[in-house]
Amino acid sequence: MIKIAPSVLSADFAHLEQSLEAVASADYLHVDIMDGIFVPNYSIGFPVVEAIRRSTSLPLDVHLMVVQPGRYVERFCDAGADIVSIHVEADTEANLHAALGRIHAKGKKAGVVVKPNTRAEAVIPFLKEVELILVMTVEPGFGGQSFMADMLPKVTEIRKLIDREKPDCELEVDGGVALDTYKLCVFSGANVLVSGSGIFKAENIPARIAELRE
Repeated sequence: MIKIAPSVLSADFAHLEQSLEAVASADYLHVDIMDGIFVPNYSIGFPVVEAIRRSTSLPLDVHLMVVQPGRYVERFCDAGADIVSIHVEADTEANLHAALGRIHAKGKKAGVVVKPNTRAEAVIPFLKEVELILVMTVEPGFGGQSFMADMLPKVTEIRKLIDREKPDCELEVDGGVALDTYKLCVFSGANVLVSGSGIFKAENIPARIAELRE
């Protein structure tokens, strides 16, 4: 089953509750956290995640684009995250393993993320201890970028690793996912699709979510 994760940064924050109600038929709500250091942009913090948690019953899929994410994983769990994903490029391998352990200790699911220039093999040390792997199909940091089709072989390669080593791990793609690209992601092995403007800018949001599941 294909799961849909609308990216909350494309929501109307002036009418956040209504925006979240419009995507209630989705499977996850994707929440991007940026620190202005790991990526050249800054986004929401703990209080906004707490507000989002109060406004939706969807599982919160929190993507940390921050350096040394282990400093923050427990606080995002406490703020309402159900899944917390951290970048393999953001710290040492030992520190990342420790961060994943702290996420699990909070009773939450953990994931790892790879940027476009990072090879598929980078997920191997973490594969057996995560519930989700996220492949970025744009450079992280800004919405509205063009889909990078050359990332699809990486998606396929990671799907093969998952099927061999941990079949219950989900494979997510994020970046430029829209009506003209989502099937490429699914055919390559993804089962969770993150989409921001592709969902929130649609005239009929529930219909768009259903269409992306087809």
